[in-house]
Amino acid sequence: MVTIIAAVAKNNALGKDNQLIWYLPADLKRFKKVTLGHHVIMGRKTFESLGKPLPNRTTIIITRNKKYTADGCIVVDSLNKAIKAAKDDENPFILGGAEIYRQAMPIADVLDLTIVHQEFDADVFFPEIDDTVWKEISSEDFKADDKNKYDYSFVKYQRI
Repeated sequence: MVTIIAAVAKNNALGKDNQLIWYLPADLKRFKKVTLGHHVIMGRKTFESLGKPLPNRTTIIITRNKKYTADGCIVVDSLNKAIKAAKDDENPFILGGAEIYRQAMPIADVLDLTIVHQEFDADVFFPEIDDTVWKEISSEDFKADDKNKYDYSFVKYQRI
């Protein structure tokens, strides 16, 4: 099973200038809990925005740069090779960015999304979710609070 995991705004915004636009500690906490112990697959720009491999996860970076290296990470040149590198993990997670999400939509089994109930100015966007392909299987809604500035929902989709 391959899972795409992302935090997405109401207008499908993901980020701007290679950074997240919002800060939601509840999302970060849940992300850590869900991905711990798994392979996490991401593009080079997403990796560089993080700055280092995520602890207690196997980091796989996709880049066309054949000379690219990152300590403690597996580096490959395609999503297909990344999936193969994660073959021993029953549920690898795809972390983005936008182009990697676009490539992964046809092969993913699950979308695990945090929907931020706000529109943002962005330069990268999550692909449209086609309801003839994806079925919502769970949703939890949360109101903004003193730690989380925006209303948000944890929504899971499964391929039909």
